[in-house]
Amino acid sequence: MNRPVCPPDQTRIATVVGRRIRVSVRRGRGVPLVLCNGIGASLEMLQPLVDHLDDRTVIRFDVPGTGGSPTPALPYGFPCLAWLLGGLLDELGYGRVDVLGYSWGGALAQQFAFQNPRRCRRLVLAATATGALMVPARPSVLAKMLTPRRFTDTEYLASIAGKIYGGTAEDSAAAITQLIDHHRGGSGRGYLYQLLAGTTWTSLPALPAIRQPTLIIAGTDDPLIPVINARIMHRLLPNATVEIHDGGHVDLLTNAAEFGPAIERFLSATDPLPRSPARGR
Repeated sequence: MNRPVCPPDQTRIATVVGRRIRVSVRRGRGVPLVLCNGIGASLEMLQPLVDHLDDRTVIRFDVPGTGGSPTPALPYGFPCLAWLLGGLLDELGYGRVDVLGYSWGGALAQQFAFQNPRRCRRLVLAATATGALMVPARPSVLAKMLTPRRFTDTEYLASIAGKIYGGTAEDSAAAITQLIDHHRGGSGRGYLYQLLAGTTWTSLPALPAIRQPTLIIAGTDDPLIPVINARIMHRLLPNATVEIHDGGHVDLLTNAAEFGPAIERFLSATDPLPRSPARGR
């Protein structure tokens, strides 16, 4: 079956409460889907997933200090970022949305859903956890995430990809470096701000109040986010479904041909989704 042809993305700088945010919008049908990205990554790195979503409106943006969004003078937390994201959607003219959070962006997605229960219709959480209060990765893995060097040094990335990402990265470092080729800049200070935001926040107390239908996607071979974190979120979120796969941290992007349609099925469901037991593959 031929996929519908979508209009090209429109990328621009939007000004929200005095901050310049680089945002990309692919206009389509249905409830818009907002994508919240991983730490240090520019919106271009989400392109493989966007390519495997149907002709719905998709909104991507660079968090302050990444990609084409300038670094603010002071650090920020997830409540502030969720408020800023709401302002960005106001600026773009969008009301109710679905939100997908990948890795670090999963924290922002959870916070946005908590702060905006009427505005966030459905929630997708991929390769993510509950912030500072989570089952952590091994120290040797976490240490490699303290700097953005993997975005600028492809040889270094190739040498550590399997250790920090697992899954397809174990067998094909080329797929990971190809992803990084899409990356556009950012600052070291902006990366530090993102690290600080993640280490000073947790969603654990808020999860029972996030009542939106939620799809949790997690890999059993994810060194960064051990799969037990997905099971904890599944137990605490009132209306969650969890899909466990045998891949790693970046499979959402390197295997987007599989995950894109699964996400579409979840977002397109018309009936309320019953709470399900964990399902694995």
